[in-house]
Amino acid sequence: MLNAIRDLMQPPAGMAFDFSQPAGEPALAPHDGISWRLFSNPVSLFIGGVAAVLLELAEPSVQSGVWDHSGFRRDPAMRLRRTGFAAMMTVYGPRTAAEALIARVVRMHGHVSGTTPGGLPYHANDPRLLDWVQATASYGFTQAYRHYVRPLSAVEKDAAFAEAGPAARLYGAVGAPDSWQAWDALLAATAPGLEGSAILADFMRIMGEAAILPAPLRPLQRLLVRAAVEISPEPVRSLPQLRGRGLRAGEATLVRALARAAALLPLGDAPPAQAARRLRA
Repeated sequence: MLNAIRDLMQPPAGMAFDFSQPAGEPALAPHDGISWRLFSNPVSLFIGGVAAVLLELAEPSVQSGVWDHSGFRRDPAMRLRRTGFAAMMTVYGPRTAAEALIARVVRMHGHVSGTTPGGLPYHANDPRLLDWVQATASYGFTQAYRHYVRPLSAVEKDAAFAEAGPAARLYGAVGAPDSWQAWDALLAATAPGLEGSAILADFMRIMGEAAILPAPLRPLQRLLVRAAVEISPEPVRSLPQLRGRGLRAGEATLVRALARAAALLPLGDAPPAQAARRLRA
């Protein structure tokens, strides 16, 4: 079961990458920082990634950019794996490879623009939208880890945001929060514009049905999605499409047991283990 979740950390088909090379090259995130620990737990990583998407889809302009210009509806499993690979690269990948990947994404975003259903024009490289996307990712991964794996100190929570800064700035998110307090301020400023939608409902349905984990583990997949709803901040958690969709009685204990067991699981040849070998070399 946990091995199946751990496999999600591996690069998707066609994107194989050896994180153990080149020897000695540092990553964008410090190897002795909190990010290397946060991203090594596949259970909290999955939960945090889903929570980040819930926050993104609640922002109308980000929602339109994600839903209208990505392959999520056609192949959600591949889309999630590609996004996960990008996260692995920004934390564990050699700096030059991470910078090259981010540059490709920025170029692709240059062609993503349109109008929301409410008539607002948007562009994927708008710094305001990039700040929100980067902030929601930092929040999702940090909150999932501290809620289901182990508590984090105020210093560690701030560090999680600060360590994401180099990658965020390369994406163009020059105003992304660099601390938990800055995240709270951005959330408060953005909250009045967050809203529910049929797209948010579609996302929840797809995440429950898509072949992300093997079929026998689909109930576990739905449990982890509910765990993501549980850690979503207000006002998102109370949107009509998410209200009452969090964890049921006793399920938080089960999720914590899974996440803490995953922390003890050997990493095998996952990106964190490969990256550690690269730096030791």
